[in-house]
Amino acid sequence: MAAKVHPNVSAAAAPEPPSQQQDEPPVVLTVWRKSLLFNCHGFTVFDAKGNLAFRLDCYDDASSTRSRRADLVLMDAAGKPLLTIRRKRLSLSDNWIIYDGDGATATPLLSVRRRRVGLRASKAIAHVTPLSSSLPLPEAYVVEGSYGRRSCAVRDARGDAVAEVRRKESVGDDVFRLVAQPRLGAPLAMGIVIAMDEMFRGGRSLLRRTCSA
Repeated sequence: MAAKVHPNVSAAAAPEPPSQQQDEPPVVLTVWRKSLLFNCHGFTVFDAKGNLAFRLDCYDDASSTRSRRADLVLMDAAGKPLLTIRRKRLSLSDNWIIYDGDGATATPLLSVRRRRVGLRASKAIAHVTPLSSSLPLPEAYVVEGSYGRRSCAVRDARGDAVAEVRRKESVGDDVFRLVAQPRLGAPLAMGIVIAMDEMFRGGRSLLRRTCSA
């Protein structure tokens, strides 16, 4: 299965940091909802050259102290924590906060909140709000489409997509493409995908396992 997703599964090339240049092309990633580690669940993400870009590993061990902080930690290919995705406690809605690094510094970057079902018709399924002045993201964003069908986009106030989830033909729902514009960057785009996965996967949440950092 790994060879069908991408051939260079042993490569460990870290993703390049996003640039603010307007002419920089988007980053195209292949996302596999599977860990390469034995007895783990999570995500394995490859860049356009087939090199390992990101990973998230959750141990399927019922006897361990699972989900001690209810954290999902996105790492680079070398295992360095990049982002921590944590569900907001005591929230009336399905709300996830994306923190910098391993989350120990409690520096929030983004909020991803599932849209409440109401009487008003809307294409939106979630809202993304920047929480840090250090991010070059001055506005809130909306997620439109269907994550379950692997066809959704994070859009700004003008309707332009800063990240898109697209189907990858002939490999099933657990493998799909993620296209991230430089304005958002690949790590944050992947962090939003992880939050969306928790919101819309029902009883198959990764937080039922123990996640490694």
